[in-house]
Amino acid sequence: MENKGIHRAKTWQMALFALNNTSTNLWLVLLNFVAYYLTGYVGVAVVLATSVMTFMRIWDAITDPIVGYILDKTDGKFGKNRPFIAAGNVVLVITTFLMFFTTHHLPEQFRFIYFLVIYLIYIIGYTLQTVVTKSAQSCLTNDPKQRPTFGIYDGIYNAVLFALVPGFVAQHLIPKYGGFTAELFQELWMYIAPITIIFTWLAIFALRTKDRTEYFGTGKPVKVTFKDYWDVLKNNRAIQMLVVSASTDKLAAMVTTNATVQVIIFGIIIGDFKLLNAFNQYTLIPKILIMILGVRFIAQRLGQRKALLWGSWAGIILNALVWALFYIGDPTSFSLPGSQGFTGFTFFTIVFLTLNILAQGANGLAGTMVIPMTADCADYEVYRSGRYVPGLMGTLFSAVDKIVSSFGAAFVGILCAAIGFTDKLPTVDTPYSNELKFIGLVMFSGFIIFGYICNVIAMKFYPLNKEKMEEIQMEIARIKEEALAE
Repeated sequence: MENKGIHRAKTWQMALFALNNTSTNLWLVLLNFVAYYLTGYVGVAVVLATSVMTFMRIWDAITDPIVGYILDKTDGKFGKNRPFIAAGNVVLVITTFLMFFTTHHLPEQFRFIYFLVIYLIYIIGYTLQTVVTKSAQSCLTNDPKQRPTFGIYDGIYNAVLFALVPGFVAQHLIPKYGGFTAELFQELWMYIAPITIIFTWLAIFALRTKDRTEYFGTGKPVKVTFKDYWDVLKNNRAIQMLVVSASTDKLAAMVTTNATVQVIIFGIIIGDFKLLNAFNQYTLIPKILIMILGVRFIAQRLGQRKALLWGSWAGIILNALVWALFYIGDPTSFSLPGSQGFTGFTFFTIVFLTLNILAQGANGLAGTMVIPMTADCADYEVYRSGRYVPGLMGTLFSAVDKIVSSFGAAFVGILCAAIGFTDKLPTVDTPYSNELKFIGLVMFSGFIIFGYICNVIAMKFYPLNKEKMEEIQMEIARIKEEALAE
């Protein structure tokens, strides 16, 4: 439907297209465990294993502008975005299969080089698919009130994903195989690969009627050159501030959700790694509800900028309280119904659950705003310069985001190495120590607080509030009407 230049997507299109991000995040969850594969089967030390992740994210950032440039030049029979989604998924399925099914069968001296080459190709596939998550937002809908809807579905899917998959690994696969074995990675791949294929093609189906020239910016093809990259980076204040905000958040998320951090918090400090799965199940529904209410009553009414700010302030306070709780309360008393030895809810259990539900809800509210806000930045560029460059916008955002967040795994490795874990990462059998507790909490809560503080600072200079976006859409509608009348 189109009214005064505003075109909207159907609800089911928003819901299915959000699965594209879920598809790529499934691979991200799988690769979160890859340091254990590198140290166990490829034969590299902890710092090198985690540094590989950093290098690969930087390579990912390098490929982003190239893919974005090609995307902005593309407008063929199958649209601008859909070919990139399909090609990316094919590459991801093949390369991850080669990683986990073949690497450890090679002579030991060739494993690391082989793994690196495969990983480099994997990153290209990841870039091909993820760039569309951001670029297609602008053609799916340009209604500022509807764009946060994407965040609802994306937030729900990812909340389920990041709760169930690590929990499934902790509760079922690790006990089944006795650790992070090659067989564990292979079985996990067998679950993830077909799901990503289904999700990818559902996203392509949702996008098919919107991936057309008439929904691209002013409705006319726009020539773009590499010079435009510098101009956008230099003059588009909105994308500058969003990059600062989102990249520091991503860095925090990469640290906090790292498998090693989860092992330290639940397996060593709390003392029962199996509780991670139960914990994720208990917090899943409440945090989704908080996130949905936040999007409905803050983002859609007051604008996405304000929603991100409110979520960030709440996250700062709540994560600081979580950190304090580990020193005020007794983490070893944490237990949940159904777990071994449960005798009732303790003070630590009640407060830890409550704070994490609220904190994760706040994180969901802040985090789900980023992708739709990237579309707002693309519209701002049309308003500012007349250029429709969603691929450029999305990849400029992604490139810096990935470079910064690439240090997540490296930080985990360096901090663990600083307290003596130079050859192997901490496992559930590692003895408790005060040093390990402090480092664990720095990674579990401290990095999130840092990310949210950066959000607050960046949003002070972010120009796209609710009123500004309404002005921008009215101006784009006028430009589009004039362009189509020529």
